[in-house]
Parts: sequence; structure tokens; C-alpha cells
Amino acid sequence: MTDSFGTQLKQWRGRRRMSQLQLALVAEVSARHLAFLETGRARPSRAMVMRLGEALEMPLGVRNHLLDAAGFRAAYGQRTLHSSAMAPFRRAIDHMIQAHAPYPAFVFDRHWLLLDANATGKALLAGLGTRIGESFIDLLLQPGRGPELVENWVEVATHLAARFRLESTHLGGDPVLDRAATELALHLDPARTRDGDLPPVVPVRFRIGDGVYPVFSTVAQFGTAEDIALADIKIELFFPRGRRQPTSCSAAWRDSRRAQHHWAPC
Repeated sequence: MTDSFGTQLKQWRGRRRMSQLQLALVAEVSARHLAFLETGRARPSRAMVMRLGEALEMPLGVRNHLLDAAGFRAAYGQRTLHSSAMAPFRRAIDHMIQAHAPYPAFVFDRHWLLLDANATGKALLAGLGTRIGESFIDLLLQPGRGPELVENWVEVATHLAARFRLESTHLGGDPVLDRAATELALHLDPARTRDGDLPPVVPVRFRIGDGVYPVFSTVAQFGTAEDIALADIKIELFFPRGRRQPTSCSAAWRDSRRAQHHWAPC
């Protein structure tokens, strides 16, 4: 049985660690009215449900559930990436990842399923033993695969565990991300400390064949997305680490044909 509107509202307020007064201030509603909404003494308008969902930064799918509990139809659709309505966004994604060549670029969903990649990214995936349509999380959680694929595995696993927990918290709890964070935590050394200055970002040092490929990444998402699937899409662009590369390495990165078959170490 679906929880009532008031119950869901109270639960999400708790997840965001907000008091009734804090939420009332952000949503620009009286604390008294908010208390009545949570107890069922008052019924919300559709506009109020939308305002509270925005104030609590609820995922779009959860806002649909909140609307349903209040007796209103869903506001947010969930189209496939290949639908006609998504064509402009699909072109934008393709432009971003192709323009990033000769460096690798990937497209993920909320559960880190690989949706697409540019030519260099596909070559990297082949070197890691995976491909489009498979889960990057499942790849890393295979017994022994993390340390085998990533030279600085403990450092990267620490970062990923924190990232998965943060993403799960934003979603109000996600079993897939929670499981990944828990399993990654098994690889961590609680006694390990990080002394001295921390780097600006945590690099990932991929092992492929006899080479080590150090990279860092930046993540892009669509702003003001009002489609559930589109809001979940992450575009991750990887860059070689270091200000300068050896001449031979730079040439290899620029050679897109070679990049499709061999990702040059830097």
C-alpha cells in the first residue's frame, strides 16, 4: 500500500534533515500549514506538491509518487533515449562525446549502466573487458577485478564508495548504489591515512596490457531536465593526467584512427 502524502512528505523531510520550519522557509509556506499537510489535516494543491518536491530536491520519479499520493496525475515522463522527443538531446550527447576525441567519453545512467561512448571510450572499454550495455559497477565489483584494472585501487574505491553513497542519498536511498558502496567499502583500509596536501582530484590509473593510463574526469548532466530518464543521464569526460605529455603521446591522442585501436599511455 502506498504511503499517504503526509507520510511521504515527512519521510523526505527527514532524509534531507530539515525541520518543518526550515522546509517552510525554503518552500515559502507557513510552518503551521506544513504541519497540517504532514498530519493530513490539510490537503495540498498540485502547485504545493510541486513546490515541496522542488524544495526537498526530490528526484523526478519520487515527485510523481508524491503527486499520485495527493490525488494528482504524474507531471514527469520517462522517455527512452531513442524516442523522437529526445532527438535534440541525443544529438547534444553525441556532439559532446565525439568532440571530446581523442580522449575517452562515456554516457551512464543513474546505475552506471554504459549507454554510449566515443571511439576512444569503446577502445578503453574493450581493454577493460566490458562494452556498451553493461554495468560499470558490476565490472568493478567482480572478485579481484578492481585491483587488477586500477593501479591505485584503494584510493579510487574510497572515492567511489563516497560518491555512490552521496548519489544514493540524493535519490532517497537506492539499493543498487547502496550495495556498490557497501561492497567497495570491503576493499578499504581503515588504518590508511592521507598525510600532506591532497591532489585537486583523485586520478584513476587504469591498467591495460603492460601500460598504466592515468586519467581524471569531469561529469556533465542536463540542467532543468523534466524527463526522468534525461535527468539520470551522466556524461563523463576523461582527460590524461598532467600538464604536458610526451610528444609521442600527444600525437597518439590526436590520431583518432589509432585511438580506436590503441589508447596511448601518458
